[in-house]
Amino acid sequence: MSEWKEYKLEEITEPIKTTHNPNGSDEYVYIGLEHIEQGTLRLNSIGVSSDVTSNKFLFKANDVLFGKLRPYFRKVVKPQFDGICSTDIWVFRAKKGIDQSYLFYFLANWDFVDTANSGEGGTHMPRADWNFLKDTEWKLPTDQNEQCAIASILSSLDDKIDLLHRQNKTLEQLAETLFRQWFVEEIEENWESTTLDQHIEIFRGLSYKGSGLTLIDVGLPMHNLNSVYEGGGYKYEGIKFYNGEYRDRHLVSYGDIIVTNTEQGHEFRLIGFPAIVPDYYGKEGLFSQHLYKLALLEHTYLSREFIYYLLMTPSVREQIISATNGSTVNMLAIDGLQRPVFKLPPEYKVVTFSKIVNDYWKKKSGNNLQIRTLIQLRETLLPKLMSGKVRVN
Repeated sequence: MSEWKEYKLEEITEPIKTTHNPNGSDEYVYIGLEHIEQGTLRLNSIGVSSDVTSNKFLFKANDVLFGKLRPYFRKVVKPQFDGICSTDIWVFRAKKGIDQSYLFYFLANWDFVDTANSGEGGTHMPRADWNFLKDTEWKLPTDQNEQCAIASILSSLDDKIDLLHRQNKTLEQLAETLFRQWFVEEIEENWESTTLDQHIEIFRGLSYKGSGLTLIDVGLPMHNLNSVYEGGGYKYEGIKFYNGEYRDRHLVSYGDIIVTNTEQGHEFRLIGFPAIVPDYYGKEGLFSQHLYKLALLEHTYLSREFIYYLLMTPSVREQIISATNGSTVNMLAIDGLQRPVFKLPPEYKVVTFSKIVNDYWKKKSGNNLQIRTLIQLRETLLPKLMSGKVRVN
């Protein structure tokens, strides 16, 4: 095994500050802080350069992007493509003798993230300070082969995580395509028009006190605004735990539909989008005041699978968006979810669709459990490998 020695951070890497000014005529992929998931080492989306103005940093495939604004969010990714990114993101490239994949995990390690946060600058928002960080010292293996071996162990876990995410994305696309074909493109004239309030009941979430928030796994899991992805779907990273007072109407069970009712600004990326409460946190939890819970009325033959995808169809989205209001914070009242009009399909089609999609959801649930397990393993190994407590040949 190779020896380990101390390096100053600027001996390992330093920010690449090559800039590009988008003019709307190029086709660069754009990454902003909003496109990087908090803490997961993954992108949740990408933008296009025609949507942004002013100077941005250029990055190349395999460069490490580190969010320097609010560094404690740990927004770190290594894209496999060229593009441009926000100037609130550092672009890092390994110097001679340092493996690029090893650098990625080094910068994603919480020891480095916490150090970046401790030397923060900025007057309005916490911001990592390169002048402070460049002189911090870190112990690394001198042999690049050992660096590669460490990165290989961690990247093998991330490769499996990515594969499972891709499987889930494929299953979701299959469900969306099936819904669109059966209930949008193949609508028949004799289908009656109906409204959502004829089929669902809507419940308000818990207006909670900050003093009731607790550590992970202490109290009940509380699903909140950060538990729903922009565009819909459940976001595991947003979970909170709560041990304060609540009432039975604030409880949700796995399989329930939750819908966001609040959004900063008026871009409509989040408000009105649904998610399904997963079974990962147990059979019961809470939901906050920024969400609604939807329950099917006893007489309807519509299913949660049908309602979930119905809420994301363009025609229903338009009706929901038109019902929102607010200046700085956009809000969706309960009647905004009750009023949307849609065509009621025959029962047999809903039943068949629901059975098919339920099988997809079961497969996704199993994949998500594997993903959480692999992430926990990676997060356990990462600091031990980076500190040398666990050595590899």
